[in-house]
Amino acid sequence: MLSIIDWGIGGVSIYKAIKEKLGPLPVIYFSDTGVTPYGRMTRPELASRLNVVIGFLKSEGVTHLALGCNAASTVIGLIEPSGLKIEGMIASGVAAALKKRPMRLGLIGGRRTVLSGVYRSAFAAHGYKIEQRIAQPLSGMIESGDTGSEKLRFETHRILFPIKNCSHILLACTHYPAISDVLKESVSEKTVLIDPASELVARIGKWQLSTAGVDVFLTSGDPAAMRIAAKKAFGVSLPSPKKISI
Repeated sequence: MLSIIDWGIGGVSIYKAIKEKLGPLPVIYFSDTGVTPYGRMTRPELASRLNVVIGFLKSEGVTHLALGCNAASTVIGLIEPSGLKIEGMIASGVAAALKKRPMRLGLIGGRRTVLSGVYRSAFAAHGYKIEQRIAQPLSGMIESGDTGSEKLRFETHRILFPIKNCSHILLACTHYPAISDVLKESVSEKTVLIDPASELVARIGKWQLSTAGVDVFLTSGDPAAMRIAAKKAFGVSLPSPKKISI
C-alpha cells in the first residue's frame, strides 16, 4: 500500500498526478495540519514527528511512502524507514531540473527547504549554480484556499522579481503547481516552470504496488478545511477525510 505524507494539501498535487499517470492505485493520504508546520520544526523535531507518523502508517498496512513535502524531504536521512520504501521530493526535483539542462536555474520554496541548502549542494555536485527565493507566504495562502487574489499576485511578483528572467524555475513546494498561471504572470514568457511531480510519480511507478484497496484520506487537523482546500487548489474532491490523533 502506498502512502503520501504532507503537512497540508500540497501533496494532493502528487496524488492527482498518480491518478492521472498510474490509474487505480490506492493511496493513504496523511495531512498533518494538527501539528506545528513542518517548516517551523527543528530538524530533530521534524524527524521525530515523521517517524511517529510512519510508524502509524506502517501499522495501517503501508509498505511504500512518498514524502509529498520538500520540508519533510530535507530530513529524509534522519527518518527510520522501518522496512518501508521511501521517496522524497528533493531527488525528484533535482532530476527533473537536470533533464531540462537549464542555462540559468532558479528555485522557489519554503524557508526550511531553501535555508537547508540541500538543493544548492545537490545542484553544485552537477556543476550548476541555483538562485533561490523563499516563497513561504504563497504556500500559506494556497493552503487557505487562495489561488488568485490580488494579495497572492502581489506576493508572487515580489518573490519572483529577482529571478524572473531565469531560463527555468524549480517549484520546490508541492503547493505551487496550484498557482502555475499566477506564477507565469511574474516571469519572462520564456521561463519554464519545473514541477517535479511527474518525476516522483515515474519513480513510484517502478514500485511493485497492489491495486487492491481504496483511497483513504487522514488528517491530524480539520477534515472540512482539508477538503475545501484540496478542491480549491487542485480541483480534487476528497471523499470523507477522517481526523485521527497520533
